[in-house]
Amino acid sequence: MPTRNDAYALMTSHVKNENLQKHMLSVEAAMRAYARKYGEDEELWAMTGLLHDCDYEEYPDLKEHTQVAARWLAADGYDERIIYAILAHNDINLEDHPRTDLLSKGLYACDEITGMITATALVRPTKSIEGLEVSSVRKKMKAKAFAAGVNREDLVKGAEELGVDLNEHIAFVIQAMTEVADTLGLAGTSDTKQEVSR
Repeated sequence: MPTRNDAYALMTSHVKNENLQKHMLSVEAAMRAYARKYGEDEELWAMTGLLHDCDYEEYPDLKEHTQVAARWLAADGYDERIIYAILAHNDINLEDHPRTDLLSKGLYACDEITGMITATALVRPTKSIEGLEVSSVRKKMKAKAFAAGVNREDLVKGAEELGVDLNEHIAFVIQAMTEVADTLGLAGTSDTKQEVSR
């Protein structure tokens, strides 16, 4: 089985867009945290998050997205559970890859919510995720023009499929992302940090 370093190298070789890289790192952090919570394999869950959109930049068409990644990952010897969950997070594949296992449900639940949390953090004066409130994220979810690319139905459905309360889910993912805020570019700027500390 390839290592996390192998997975990161594969992801960055196909994804040059920094925001998309950060999205996958966000989902990796959330998936690792959920694996810990559920007593699952942290590395397996984290790699699933890290790789879930590795083909999206080159193959954004939903009919190809995840199908191409699945071929890459199979050729490189990745665990079949990772490949299945990545295929299952694209609704177009649900007939053949229903989200029946916890890993698939976890990935689907963490995918869109990380985008909404990131967008909400970046419009704060501090541009930081630290101290971000669930209520702020929920308020932004209601504003249709805000982060319009984030599917609100998927946010709600993801939490439902995972069997968690949406507010608790948002709080959990905020905490997971806060732990890697520097990597995600969500630790705020030194200028804003100084202003906040005054």
